[in-house]
Amino acid sequence: MIQRTVLIKFEETTTQDQYQEMVSRFTALKNVLTGIVEIHAGLNLAEKSKEYQIVLMVRFEDQAALDAYAANEDHQAVAAFIRDSGRIDSIGVDIEI
Repeated sequence: MIQRTVLIKFEETTTQDQYQEMVSRFTALKNVLTGIVEIHAGLNLAEKSKEYQIVLMVRFEDQAALDAYAANEDHQAVAAFIRDSGRIDSIGVDIEI
């Protein structure tokens, strides 16, 4: 199994409604993509790393499922919405679990 975790930093003009829409759109990918075991998204609660406002986590069955997710048009649409909502930077990591 592969777990991908992404932290995303946004402009100060990004709204709470936009954050909630990102979370909703991201978690909805579970319903349209195969190979996802778990998917979670939410607002970062940690004070130490508060400059990253959104946390996304996905567990995939295997590397093939991760590769398919990365290329999927529904995932690409969510990524575009995140960029258009004021994304400044992101950090993504994958681990085998």
